[in-house]
Amino acid sequence: MTRNLPDIRPAQSRVIRLLYGAAGWISLALGIVGVFVPGLPTTPFVLLAAACFSKASPRMHQWLLNHRLLGPFIRNWEEHRSLTLRTKCFAIGTMVLMLSISAWHLHDRPWLQGVTLLLGAIGAFCVLRIPTRKLDAIK
Repeated sequence: MTRNLPDIRPAQSRVIRLLYGAAGWISLALGIVGVFVPGLPTTPFVLLAAACFSKASPRMHQWLLNHRLLGPFIRNWEEHRSLTLRTKCFAIGTMVLMLSISAWHLHDRPWLQGVTLLLGAIGAFCVLRIPTRKLDAIK
């Protein structure tokens, strides 16, 4: 099966490739941290890392595409520019779980609890803004 992936070409300038690479590594690190920190969304950072690596290093971009956990998600994004309802539910569900645990632990610091919940709401809003793929588009 051939995939209709966008034509991705690395940037020509070495400096630009280095800047894209740095942005890719920072985004990937933030995405990984977002798995454990409530309110910090993983999805946008992983997608940003893939986009940056596509311009900086075809080898690193290919590594992400072939990654056991991140690869299918990134390939689906590059092919469809949308998320499945299941992916969105999982993202929102894990954020709600982690936010609930954090809010419970911060019950004696209401201002910090409020900041955490606000950041979580922003993260959920980011995920919800991503288009949802129709079932007939899934292959």
